[in-house]
Amino acid sequence: MSLVVVGSVALDTIETPSGKVCDALGGSAIYASLAASYFAPTKVVGVVGEDFPQPGIELLQRHGICLDGLETKQGKTFRWSGKYQNLNQADTLSTELNVFADFSPQLPPSCRSCESLLLANIHPALQLQVLNQIESYRWVACDTMNYWIDLCPELLTEVIRRVDIVFINEDEIRQYTKSHNIFSGARKLIGLGARAVVIKQGEYGSVAVFDNDLFFAPAYPVEQVKDPTGAGDAFAGGFMSYLATQSDLSKLAMRKAVRLGTVMAALNVGDFSVEGLTDLDTNKIDTMIKELQEWS
Repeated sequence: MSLVVVGSVALDTIETPSGKVCDALGGSAIYASLAASYFAPTKVVGVVGEDFPQPGIELLQRHGICLDGLETKQGKTFRWSGKYQNLNQADTLSTELNVFADFSPQLPPSCRSCESLLLANIHPALQLQVLNQIESYRWVACDTMNYWIDLCPELLTEVIRRVDIVFINEDEIRQYTKSHNIFSGARKLIGLGARAVVIKQGEYGSVAVFDNDLFFAPAYPVEQVKDPTGAGDAFAGGFMSYLATQSDLSKLAMRKAVRLGTVMAALNVGDFSVEGLTDLDTNKIDTMIKELQEWS
């Protein structure tokens, strides 16, 4: 029933209308694994530098996240700095890849055979490198972004052909498929081999497209969004952790996974960095999921 997350581990400096944090814990693997840790045993594959703070390691351990695949290399941890003029789009101020520039994901034996694998938002070449190492997985998903769609669409296509689920936002699916309509775009991805496409729509929720089904899920209402960084990663982590407990991609399972991911994204944006995902009361999560089910 375990989930493996492969992605970036970062220290972020983020400024939004609600405030600012410096060198805060971030990266796609961290957001996704923390969100997932409430529902299934979770393992992280990534790289950090010697400067990665010990409290960050202790937080992951406290959440029961296996760190066998987290490599520490000589040098500095990947750093990203961004500012939100509004909460829909971050302006990148600086990117320092540091040890992440030479990241070559190596799956330890404990990560080669699990129920779920999430290839978080990293270069498609690295996603393919992971796919070539796995031995036995029930569900495999990938996330992506506009940068990879521009830079290496052929590699991304190869990844999509080899996964079950694709996470992508509505601008990205139009960009990748050259389809103005997101539903026809989703059908193109399914035609490549994906079994489901989950289209993220930010504050408007998401749409999950299957071969013979559609599911529209509203966003969980958040009265004050402090920091939207990592919301998509939290969604994907929650989604895939639930699928790790399921033996098939039934309509019921997929809808529950979408709701669970939606709630984790909502909790994430309510605070800076990963604070919204830290040490949560599972009863609160369950209540939010039930509320969302009543509304959708």
